[in-house]
Amino acid sequence: MARLPRFVIPGQPQHIIIRGINRDPVFYRDEDYRFYLEKLQQACDKHHCEVHAYVLMTNHVHLLLTPYSEQGMGKAIQMLGRYYVQYFNYRNQRTGTLWEGRYKATLIDSERYLLTCYRYFELNPVRANMVPHPSAYPWSSYGYNALGHTDILVTPHTEYLQLGSNPEQRQLAYRGLFKTHITEKTLSEIRDASNKAWVLGSIQFKQEIEQILNRRVSPLTKGGDRKSKAYRDNAKINRY
Repeated sequence: MARLPRFVIPGQPQHIIIRGINRDPVFYRDEDYRFYLEKLQQACDKHHCEVHAYVLMTNHVHLLLTPYSEQGMGKAIQMLGRYYVQYFNYRNQRTGTLWEGRYKATLIDSERYLLTCYRYFELNPVRANMVPHPSAYPWSSYGYNALGHTDILVTPHTEYLQLGSNPEQRQLAYRGLFKTHITEKTLSEIRDASNKAWVLGSIQFKQEIEQILNRRVSPLTKGGDRKSKAYRDNAKINRY
């Protein structure tokens, strides 16, 4: 069965997850992380994508990325993967694939979920008990977004820029977001949407995206869509 194309709308941010095969490590040394970030920047520049937030974990990567063409995101990830696999295999005297199948991509409702996804990414090392605070982890966008560290990979999203009228105000407001916990409900919504590659957003946002793409962008409720003709016809058949 042919796989459906990803939900892509140029200018709309995406949550991307790239995992190592069998959940094996894809980074061993500082040089690995640096090489990956360098190639990510080159791939995004070439294919017109912007990275707003990221975290590189030991065996997977989270990216918050906005593509500006329908094919840009896929081409950027493909280019990045090709460069990094060649590098990683050479450094570790191995052959074969490094990634776990297709990367996952979730279209994001900017107004409702974007800054929450920033925090979700940058708190990942804390949730994994790798560091006590996101500022202690060097391989994420927290240093740029919260502390003003130089990071040429990051392009601030409009929602981030609205946090203040200058960098210092934005960084202060951004750090303030981390004083409250992300609720379990929101964590579950992010994980569910990202793992199943559905759209993450409000009901209204999902309806708008469905109209634009002419495709269902979220799972049916249990028991099927009772308003659909297909469901009614199937129920009628099974009644006899």
